[in-house]
Amino acid sequence: MQQILTYLFLGIYTLTILGVILVVITDNRNPLKTVPWVVVLLLAPVVGLVFYFFFGQNLSKQRIISRRTRKRITMQLEEIEQGSGPGVPEAHRALAELLANTIHAVPLYGSRITPYTDGRAKMEALLGEIARARRHIHIQYYILCDDETGCRLRDALVAKVREGVEVRILYDDVGCSGVRKSFFEGMRREGIQVYAFLHVKFPLFTSKVNYRNHRKIAVIDGRVGFIGGMNIADRYVRGTGWGTWRDTHFRIEGRGAAGLQASFLSDWSATTKQQLDGPEYYPPAETYTDSVLQIVPSGPFGKWRALLQADSYAIARAQRRVWIQTPYYLPSDVLNTALQEAALAGIDVRLMLPARSDSKAVDLASHSFLGDMLQAGVHIWFYTPGFLHSKLLIIDDDLTIIGSANMDFRSFEHNFEVNAFVYDRDFTARMAGVFCDDESRCRPLTFGEWFRRPRSRRLAESFMRVFSPLL
Repeated sequence: MQQILTYLFLGIYTLTILGVILVVITDNRNPLKTVPWVVVLLLAPVVGLVFYFFFGQNLSKQRIISRRTRKRITMQLEEIEQGSGPGVPEAHRALAELLANTIHAVPLYGSRITPYTDGRAKMEALLGEIARARRHIHIQYYILCDDETGCRLRDALVAKVREGVEVRILYDDVGCSGVRKSFFEGMRREGIQVYAFLHVKFPLFTSKVNYRNHRKIAVIDGRVGFIGGMNIADRYVRGTGWGTWRDTHFRIEGRGAAGLQASFLSDWSATTKQQLDGPEYYPPAETYTDSVLQIVPSGPFGKWRALLQADSYAIARAQRRVWIQTPYYLPSDVLNTALQEAALAGIDVRLMLPARSDSKAVDLASHSFLGDMLQAGVHIWFYTPGFLHSKLLIIDDDLTIIGSANMDFRSFEHNFEVNAFVYDRDFTARMAGVFCDDESRCRPLTFGEWFRRPRSRRLAESFMRVFSPLL
C-alpha cells in the first residue's frame, strides 16, 4: 500500500511540474524569462515550484484595475482639460500619444510644481496642506510606518476627520508588513477609511506577494497633490545611521492634481469596489504656468508596460542629453540598449547612483551592468553623502520625468507605479540644476577603479545579476 501511495504521489508531483512548465511556455513570455523558469523547474523542482508560486506566475491578463474603470475616470480629466491651453510640444507629441493609447494619460495644462529635496520640507508641506483641507484627503503610500513621522501624519488626519473632512488611505500590504495592525485599526476607529492594496493572504493571494503598490500619492481637496519617491517613515526625514537620505518629492497645484486624483480613485475602486467621481473630486483649477504634464500610472496587470515603453521611447529619441537619478539600476535589455546607443551617438548620458545602497544584493546586481555602460560612454556618478533614493529622468531641454518608479525590473514589470511626464523648459532647467548640485557631491566612476575591482566582487555581481528580475 505504501509503495502504491509513493508512486501515486510521484505521478501527481510529476504531472504538476510538467503542467507548470506547460503554463510557463504557453504564456508566450520573453524567452530570456521562460528558459530560466523551465530549467529551474526541471533541475530543482521543489525549490522551483515554490519560487514560481510566489514570484513566477504571469498575472498580466488579470484586471485588478480594469481598463473600463480607468477610462471612465480619465474621461473626467478630458472634460476638465477641454480648451484649457496649448498642447504638448511638437517634439514630444508622439510620446504623449503613446501614453494616451497605453494608459489613457491625458495631457493637463497649467500646473505649478514645487520640488522638495529633503524629507523634512516635504513632510511640513504635506501637513500644511492637510491642515487647510476642507472636503477630502486621499493618501497612498508603499510604506506608512507607525514611527514618529507616521504618527504625526495620523494625528493630523484624525484631527481633520473630527472636523468632518473625508479621509481615505491606501497602503501596500507588503511594504507595511512590519507596521502594527493596531496603528491602522486606531485610524479606522476614528473614522478614517483605511485599506490595504492587494492584501496578501495565504494561500489565496500569496502569488501576488511579488506585485506591490509602490505609488506615493497625496491629494487634498482635489486642488493640490504630492508625488515622488518619499514614503512616510522617520528615515526619509532624519536620514540613516550612515548618512543622509537624499530623495525628491513634488507638490503639484492645478490640473495635475486632478491626474493624481484619478490615479488614486482608480486604485480605490479596485480595492474597495466604491465608485467615487463627480465635480466634488475634480474642482475647477487655476492656471499657474504654461507647462503641460501627463500623470502616468503603470502596473503589472494588462498588456502594456507604459513606463518602460515611454522611457525607452523618449531615451531613444533624445537629441542632447539623458540624465538619470535612480537608487537601483536593474534595466531591461531594451532600456539598457537605448542608453548605450544614446551615449555611442554622442548624447550626454549621465547615470547617478548611490555610492552605498540599502540593499547589498541589489547593489551587486546593479553594478554588473556598469562596465558596458562605461565602455559606451555613459558618465556614471556615485552619490557619497548618504543614500540616493531620488527618481529623476531629464530628456533634452523640455522633458522631465518624475515620480515613484526606479530604473529596475521591479518598477517596470511588477510594481504599481506613478510618474509625471512634464513638458516644460523652465521646470526642466530647474531640475537640471538640482541634478548638477547633487553631482557636486558625487565622485565619478573611472575605468581604472572599475576594472581594478576584485575578481570575487565581479563574480558576486554576475551571480546576483541572474536574480535581477526578482530584486
